[in-house]
Amino acid sequence: MWAKFSLLWKQKDLRSSILKVLGILVIFRIAAHIPIPGVDLENLRNFFQSNQLLGLMNVFSGGTLDNFSLVALGVGPYITASIILQLLTMIVPQLEELSKDGESGRKKINQYTRYLSVPMAFLQGYGMISLLKQSSGILTNLDAFHIFTVMLTMTAGTVFLMWLGEVIDEQKIGNGISILIFAGIVSGLPSIIQQAILTYDPSRLVAYIGFLAVAIATVAGVVIITEAQRNVPVTYAKRVVGAGMAGGSNTHLPLRVNMAGVIPIIFAISIILFPSMIAQFFVNAKTAWVASAANWVITVSQNQLVYGISYFVLVLAFTFFYTAIVFKPDQIAENLQKQGGYVPGIRPGKPTAEFLTFTVNRITLAGAVAIAVIAVLPLLVQQFLTGTQNLVVGGSSLLIIVSVVLEIVRQIQSQMTMREYDYDAIK
Repeated sequence: MWAKFSLLWKQKDLRSSILKVLGILVIFRIAAHIPIPGVDLENLRNFFQSNQLLGLMNVFSGGTLDNFSLVALGVGPYITASIILQLLTMIVPQLEELSKDGESGRKKINQYTRYLSVPMAFLQGYGMISLLKQSSGILTNLDAFHIFTVMLTMTAGTVFLMWLGEVIDEQKIGNGISILIFAGIVSGLPSIIQQAILTYDPSRLVAYIGFLAVAIATVAGVVIITEAQRNVPVTYAKRVVGAGMAGGSNTHLPLRVNMAGVIPIIFAISIILFPSMIAQFFVNAKTAWVASAANWVITVSQNQLVYGISYFVLVLAFTFFYTAIVFKPDQIAENLQKQGGYVPGIRPGKPTAEFLTFTVNRITLAGAVAIAVIAVLPLLVQQFLTGTQNLVVGGSSLLIIVSVVLEIVRQIQSQMTMREYDYDAIK
């Protein structure tokens, strides 16, 4: 292990990328500890402890809400905008054409996502203020100018985090948005451990053992599902190249069981939180049935059974949805055919694409169910063993932490392998 770290540190450009990412995370955590003026942080933390919805929002924002910092909304608005754009890509023909237009099309869609993130951040900022206004003593200044200033500050904070995420993406050692969420969760672990030690109760030993068992099972399950893959055999026929022959090799096409990584978890949490955020706008509506409906949505969203079922279904659905976006069987089949490759027993072209689609759907179903079960497993333990809300947040946190770490390690190993190959080629 130390030999690999030593080799990693000797790669100047890779070392520089890692140090840049670490520096960005330091900047992020500094911004997360600068509170917005006019907020009573003590009352805010007490409000968080009594509200499971806010606990999930704090996890999703990367641990920035409990301080009501400059980046309090985190990357939530960007994630919401990304979901909307990806759904529109499947509906609007112009966006669908852009998605097929290679790198330039992808950059254009990303630009639209950034534009949409600004009004989404402004909207979610107002929803957050409306939620906090329900508890007296949190916001010390409620005049219109101050509220507008707070909303503008929160929107600017989200834009700032979007930029930091893109800078991390440029280093090519992980997804920038996921790493920011990961950093926020990890930064809160010391306080969680400290609180667990200070509040230790020997009479609840079974609950602690249950939590530890679920944590270990979650980590092991995520590692197994993330690393599992189905190798589809591919054979390249011999062909004449110049005066000689080329090809004739046997290889395989690796199909990961969980191609979507941590994205379904983040998307699922975003969708779960969204109805409650919208409902906050109508809690004090003058029309009685509108206010009643808004309160009903908020109450239902905090129900453990509804939360668990919704979380399970959304993780399942978004795993298939995101896999369909990132995996293009038609393009893979076309590339194989152009390179003289084929799957043994399957005709090239459309039959190969259909075979790959069937195979991916089958293994994705297994991976999606496994990830969804792991996601709700802490909730089940909470209901039957512990009776606390911390495990609900803890399950989502563990899923994100393990998945992001595996993705970072995989990308670093890939870059190191590529550099070793280039070095051997030069020699």
